[in-house]
Amino acid sequence: MFPSNPTYLLLGTDAEGFDRCPRTIDVNGQDSLWVDFWDGQHAKKVQEDRTPGRPLPSPSSALCSQSGRSKELLSKMALKGIKVIEMAGLAPAPFCGMILADFGAKVIRIDQPKTTSPDRLARGKLSVAVNLKKNEGVAIVRKLCKTADVVIEPFRPGVMERLGLGPKELLDKNPGLVYARLTGYGQTGPLSQRAGHDINYLAITGLLSRLGWKSDLPSPPINLLADFAGGGLMCALGITMALLNRARTGKGQVIDSNMVDGAAYVGSFVYQMLDSPIFTAKRGEGMLDGGAPFYDTYKTKDGKFMAVGALEAKFYKNFIAGLGLKTEDASQFMDWKVLRKLFADTFATKTQKEWCETFDNVDACVTPILTVDEAVGYEHNASKGTFAEAAPEKFVPQPAPRFSDMPLDVSNVQPFVGQHTAQVLSELGYSAEEIKKLGKDGVIEQAHPSRV
Repeated sequence: MFPSNPTYLLLGTDAEGFDRCPRTIDVNGQDSLWVDFWDGQHAKKVQEDRTPGRPLPSPSSALCSQSGRSKELLSKMALKGIKVIEMAGLAPAPFCGMILADFGAKVIRIDQPKTTSPDRLARGKLSVAVNLKKNEGVAIVRKLCKTADVVIEPFRPGVMERLGLGPKELLDKNPGLVYARLTGYGQTGPLSQRAGHDINYLAITGLLSRLGWKSDLPSPPINLLADFAGGGLMCALGITMALLNRARTGKGQVIDSNMVDGAAYVGSFVYQMLDSPIFTAKRGEGMLDGGAPFYDTYKTKDGKFMAVGALEAKFYKNFIAGLGLKTEDASQFMDWKVLRKLFADTFATKTQKEWCETFDNVDACVTPILTVDEAVGYEHNASKGTFAEAAPEKFVPQPAPRFSDMPLDVSNVQPFVGQHTAQVLSELGYSAEEIKKLGKDGVIEQAHPSRV
């Protein structure tokens, strides 16, 4: 929505893609300037004195850096200069876009006007609200894609074609475009038009049948395997490979990235090892799936948990010693039911803290099972900066892997829907009057933190 009072919201970027400070400027010549800052959750207003003719505050100040990034560091990041158009979606596609943004790409998310986005994986992205039900809105996205390096779209096969934004239309105008299609079942096949979720994609790979305890039903590991590992992460890998290929050939291409194929590929080890002693014919009876008592979890005296991965003989020996047991009473391959009960009874005699004190300096592959809150302050994680504070008392994981000669400078700012519409359209060559008319016609929406 555009402000009803006589103000303009000026949002601009420099050539490097840095966001300038959002400013609401009263065009009636008031002598004060209200500057609105958005930290991802709260709108903050700072009033500055302004006399006629005084220049606006410098966009290089720390508060005015919406991206929160250093120009010097961004210039050295792996994907600096790569422009990505991400069609708004949930989970896998936003994660893919976030990975690219984390490593220096300029990612523009295309949102629907008059909506709020549940996407929490949008740090460092720009948001443009465009009504794709209007021809003018489609034209805006088409124009954005003409100068883009990558498009990420999460819709069922055919949706983008019906919008006039399919790969043929876009690659005809931009032959170097990498067009990534991220779906559940893929672009072809009997299920390609069906709805689904992580659990469904994982189910038809065969992997879900291998997950869970022997005595229970198959159990999905939240939605990590298909949505994020096989979906978003695999798509980001595909995009970087396609960009590498483009550097050699000058040609873009279409990527069919889907959660079924991706999850199955992530599970390659399982398929390759089904005929080995590591796995058995039945779920929950192998070395790595909860069958072995020396690769399992145990409850401590205070109701917390410890994880044990003492597979190799040398680690198992140290593990038994740490428990205060004798090797002859706890042979690694004695009756596993008896051994598991022995371990469970032993762990129940001490608190998690006490067991950590026992195993902290012992190479036995024994660690505490931490809550997400505890993980942030855990000494090892804290020493490496595994998590960073994105907002007061809210910590998030930082990008991985880390490079010796490519710095990371991550923005933890989450855009709100339509925050950068005017800015991006201005960069595309639209005049202020054209942008204003598009807003009045319901083609675009320029939101503002103090009015959301």
